[in-house]
Amino acid sequence: MDCALLMTIVNKGMARKVVKASKEAGAEGGTTIMGRGTASKRLHRFLGISMEPEKEIIFTVIQKKDMQQVLDAVVAAGCMDKPGKGVSFVLNVKQVAGICHLCVLSTPSNVGGEPVENAILYDLIVSIVNKDNAELVVDASKEAGAEGGTILFGRGTGIHEQAKLFGISIEPEKEIVLTLINREQTSDVLQGIIKKAKLDQPGKGIAFVLEVQQVAGINHILNKMVSEKMSDSKVKS
Repeated sequence: MDCALLMTIVNKGMARKVVKASKEAGAEGGTTIMGRGTASKRLHRFLGISMEPEKEIIFTVIQKKDMQQVLDAVVAAGCMDKPGKGVSFVLNVKQVAGICHLCVLSTPSNVGGEPVENAILYDLIVSIVNKDNAELVVDASKEAGAEGGTILFGRGTGIHEQAKLFGISIEPEKEIVLTLINREQTSDVLQGIIKKAKLDQPGKGIAFVLEVQQVAGINHILNKMVSEKMSDSKVKS
């Protein structure tokens, strides 16, 4: 049975309510981690979310047959039909381990067929960089057209990370930047990140793109883009 990953970003204090709603709708639970948001000084928002410094990011693996009802429950619980409350999006999961009672290992089939006319397609750019370099990624993404990003924190163990202190191996801290972007802008944003964060040099970091299946919580952006596409179509005709 195919699974998908529901990723939800909400303001601090909302994760418990969102997880409860997802469980009532059919999910078995989720994993919550802390992060912080970034936005341009002009907007003071990331995808319409008012920029409180701390964010809660919830990862929930769900059977695709239950995805829509869980997504609807999460949107309702987090009031994400209103600007500034949060964002939730769905990513394909190619393989799953550790929850075999839920999902059989499989390669997902093409979901949803051809995109409908005027549909807005999104990608998620995941950038993993050394500590204090996340702002370079955020600045580059904004300059290329993104509205901001969400920064998480972790640690890395790579072939270029051999630093030691008194003979003790040090695993450098990492910053992970999640950037949800209109697919038409993905290439420009990714190239901007590579250039500004110097990801073409060894040991500087890595960035990769994940295809987003569904998105909720950014209706103001979706409506604006659809309107612009419709206007362009009328002008061309």
